Amino acid sequence: MDRRLGHEWDEWNGRPLPRGGDFSAVPGVFFRFAALTVVVATAAVALLLYLVGPRLVTLWSPLTRVLWIALAVLAGASALYLGLVASSYYGGRNLLPERLLERGPYLQLMNFTSLLARAFGKRDYVEHAAIDVYNSLAERRGRKVGKGELLVLIPRCLSKQALDGVLEIAGRYEVPVFVATRGQLARRVIRERRPRAVVAVACERDMMTGLRDVAGKLPVLGLTMQLPNGPCRDAAIDLEQMERWVQGLVADAKR
Repeated sequence: MDRRLGHEWDEWNGRPLPRGGDFSAVPGVFFRFAALTVVVATAAVALLLYLVGPRLVTLWSPLTRVLWIALAVLAGASALYLGLVASSYYGGRNLLPERLLERGPYLQLMNFTSLLARAFGKRDYVEHAAIDVYNSLAERRGRKVGKGELLVLIPRCLSKQALDGVLEIAGRYEVPVFVATRGQLARRVIRERRPRAVVAVACERDMMTGLRDVAGKLPVLGLTMQLPNGPCRDAAIDLEQMERWVQGLVADAKR
């Protein structure tokens, strides 16, 4: 299914966004909601088992017990995994390979946590914190690629100042830039150019979808935007952060 970038904001009422469209949040916000997600999911499955347990016994008497044990194991494994993610982030050293961390189950954990955060009206803040954690874990891998192997993806809603800054950075390090208007176009340019790494720019909502679609297949660093004039118009970005990422990724960049 193709996605128009910005479609996540279709329900926006036109009013100014909180904090001028800056949804920065400390990583602890994500970890608290992630822990709550594990608890809520476990409780929901436990309630379901409690309700249907008497009927399951008629199918096979030990079935209910087996399912309760499986739920306990799954809950314990989820709590252990979340603990490993938090320890990796706060400890400054990734404790799991990328396929088991930022490019693996963590992507699903981000999305499930986002779903719960919506019920509390904290979606954008939780997503921002989750993306920051993801970037920190991914950046520690110390990946290096050639100039032509890095792709910068940007949306069309950047302010002129932000756009000029991105183009200047891309020109300085000789890396290609592509303006993505739809998810399908972004995926197509990735297939055609076959980059070994991507630096992507988007709002928190589109970034979450993009990471879910791409990060499992290709290393990505995701730079979120500030939206002082509302979504999809005159967005601002941290150009210094973008340059640090591009410089860090390009193997022969001058420091």
